[in-house]
Amino acid sequence: MKTVAIGGLGAIGLKLARALDAPADQGGVEGLRLIAVSARDQDKAAANLAGFRDRPALVPLADLAKADIVVEAAPASVFEHIAVPAIAAGRIFVPSSVGALLPRMHLVRGARESGARVVVPTGALLGLDAVRAAAEGVVESITMETRKPPAGLAGAPYLVKHRIDVLAISTPTRVFEGNALDAAAGFPANVNVAAALALAGIGPLRTRVEIWADPGVDRNIHTIRVEAEAARFTLRIENVPSDENPKTGKITALSVLACLRGLVSTLKVGS
Repeated sequence: MKTVAIGGLGAIGLKLARALDAPADQGGVEGLRLIAVSARDQDKAAANLAGFRDRPALVPLADLAKADIVVEAAPASVFEHIAVPAIAAGRIFVPSSVGALLPRMHLVRGARESGARVVVPTGALLGLDAVRAAAEGVVESITMETRKPPAGLAGAPYLVKHRIDVLAISTPTRVFEGNALDAAAGFPANVNVAAALALAGIGPLRTRVEIWADPGVDRNIHTIRVEAEAARFTLRIENVPSDENPKTGKITALSVLACLRGLVSTLKVGS
């Protein structure tokens, strides 16, 4: 039995916590036990945990590292407060805010020293297995185009800095074009998919990203194009925004759950 702790009880963390609390025959994961969570709003968190079968402890961020597996599902601003103790303790660290990992690759180097593992879930992106396989050979280019309803982009640091009011946009508008590193910095709550793509493929500087505010869509749409020596392929996924947070797709929490299941499953499908 491996123990799990979750940092954050928002759109991702709470759904994940409920799934881990469920019996194995009702969607839970045999071999995993949720022992601790952390949340900014303590009263709300306590209320959300009240009906749990095996109620986890509500602890400070640093204490999450007492579990075997530490999942980060919090705002990117507290990323290091969860990641650093977990990695120093040699735990398995599963980040949801993958964009926050890109400028902090020293954490991966720290994991090598402590014996920790950093396991990035697929998140809202399909086809990472194919990208990883292609990257074992020669890859010419990887590009990603993201289209989101304007409300799903509102408040991003890049938009604030450049005074772009996406809520006033009435036609599809490209609001960013650049590499994955800059995209992750400018849109930390929006393009974790770009960060995961960059880590799986040819790195954040060579991975090109376009971000569109599109009032004509009601889903978060990601289109990835890969030109490689072994294959040429295009991937497209339309994710339904979560009810709690339109910046996050409903599939993201499910992806983290699938990632955790893969850590303890006898049969694991996919690389």
